[in-house]
Amino acid sequence: MKYKNLGKTDIKVSLIGLGTMTWGQQNDKHEAFEQMSYALSRGVNFFDAAEMYPVPPMHETQGDTERFIGDWFSQTGNRSEVVLATKVAGRSKDMKYLRGGPRLSADHIREAIENSLERLRTDYIDLYQIHWPERQTNFFGKRGYVHSEDDDAISIKETLKALNRLLEEGLVRQIGISNETPWGVNEYLKNADGDISSRIVTIQNVYNLLSRQFEVGLAEMSIREEVGLLAYSPLAFGLLTGKYISGQYPEGSRLSLFKRFSRYGSDQCQLATKDYSKVAEAHGLSLTQMSLAFVLTQPFVTSCLIGATTMQQLKENIDSIDIQLSDEILREISEVHDKYPDPAP
Repeated sequence: MKYKNLGKTDIKVSLIGLGTMTWGQQNDKHEAFEQMSYALSRGVNFFDAAEMYPVPPMHETQGDTERFIGDWFSQTGNRSEVVLATKVAGRSKDMKYLRGGPRLSADHIREAIENSLERLRTDYIDLYQIHWPERQTNFFGKRGYVHSEDDDAISIKETLKALNRLLEEGLVRQIGISNETPWGVNEYLKNADGDISSRIVTIQNVYNLLSRQFEVGLAEMSIREEVGLLAYSPLAFGLLTGKYISGQYPEGSRLSLFKRFSRYGSDQCQLATKDYSKVAEAHGLSLTQMSLAFVLTQPFVTSCLIGATTMQQLKENIDSIDIQLSDEILREISEVHDKYPDPAP
């Protein structure tokens, strides 16, 4: 395994991180335990969760992912071996069951962290993240920004003050953001006002061969400001495994179970995936491992968050750490990207 520092800190996380959002929905507790134990045995020390998980979010299952992790810590005693990340939900009109509708105010953040700590059976979180912005921007699976003068969003400054209190109390060690824009990153950094202890260390955004918008604006911010990317959805909901190329949806697959995930449903995504698959095949690689290796090569990536529903998938994903992409492969990947630039929003 390879490791990188979280921002300017001395906390080292595995370049491959373990995503957990299927636990409690597509994976039961036994399977989650098996994944955690195997991943740790392979040197994966970074686990990423969220208070709203599993996905898709539902009242009946909310918090189960964190409960599984907490039960595993209790059973194995491995809490100190793991760099643990979780998230507080941003504003959402569809999650009234979560604090009457989650906000990023001090009282909501306080309630969220206390509940997460209880479910996770720990007294601190290594990396506590804002799951998505309070303001109306950067909606999942949509392009562009539509400004609203009437947006009554809680300010980033107020949210950061609430996070700072958690840092001062030792409930969290570091803070990060997710699904953010360059403006949002700048606001968090500006309002930290030179205080290294209250500085964000990571940004968790989508990044994969079908969605490379992070490279425009955010990549430079990430490198120059040492706010590393935690790349989520590196396989585009499984599209970049190649299993949907025929147009069929295998039984039990995420896209067959949950039709709401339409981010990668365009014809352009299918065509681009076919071309990427041809590149991988020509060089004796699986599409899965080429896609993950591409993410792992990026200098702005701190950790690539993999998610798997089977052990076979998990093993193949972790094995991608040993894949080196040649200049020729990277050139051919660029040619496909030029042909189908960012087909997924």
